[in-house]
Amino acid sequence: MRFPGVLSGANAIAIEDPLAHLPVSAIGEFRRNETIYGPGSAPNALFVVLAGKVKICRETADGRQVVMDVYQTDEFFGESSLLGAPLNELAVALDSVRVMYWNAKDIRELSRRRPELSLALMQLAVGRSLDFGNRIQSFSLEDIERRLVRALLRFAKRLGVPAANGGVEMIAFTHELISQYVGTSREIVTHYMNALRRKRCLDYSRKSIIVFERELKDLMEQGGLSA
Repeated sequence: MRFPGVLSGANAIAIEDPLAHLPVSAIGEFRRNETIYGPGSAPNALFVVLAGKVKICRETADGRQVVMDVYQTDEFFGESSLLGAPLNELAVALDSVRVMYWNAKDIRELSRRRPELSLALMQLAVGRSLDFGNRIQSFSLEDIERRLVRALLRFAKRLGVPAANGGVEMIAFTHELISQYVGTSREIVTHYMNALRRKRCLDYSRKSIIVFERELKDLMEQGGLSA
């Protein structure tokens, strides 16, 4: 599992892995761009990604989509099912996806019998709440360029693998998806992505995005593209 520690150093709390406390369950398969669950009804299960990547979105009042996050192998989604209330949430397969899932009712029963599972799910929820809090702070204090760079660095760290040229290679997210995550238009993301490529802070194609982390961080420390 990939979870940030809630505390570090002497006060570190051991992070429980929900998978260690869950039995093998049913498996589902979804094609690229297929909806796993949609708005208007809560997901009735907790999912873990076995292969592929899943995008979680919510829709604004004016009909625009906001990407909440992207999850990959061994990461959970659909935890809102444990609330039992309809949410304006959409889960979509970004490529060929395999998931294992547990009915929400079964999760509640297992949690009563396995306190470690309850702790693991609570840690999952708290960790994501902290991440979303940091993201809201970024929306409040940072301009689009810095939000984009922060998003690229985060996705590279979570989803990327080392590339031969010294960068970090990750899935080729569309500029539309990135704009929905950053909170701007596709055209503005394309403008900044091209500018960052000219600065040799990243490279991208239809196959992948390669992020040069040190170069991106140095650029931001120097004041960004407009400096």
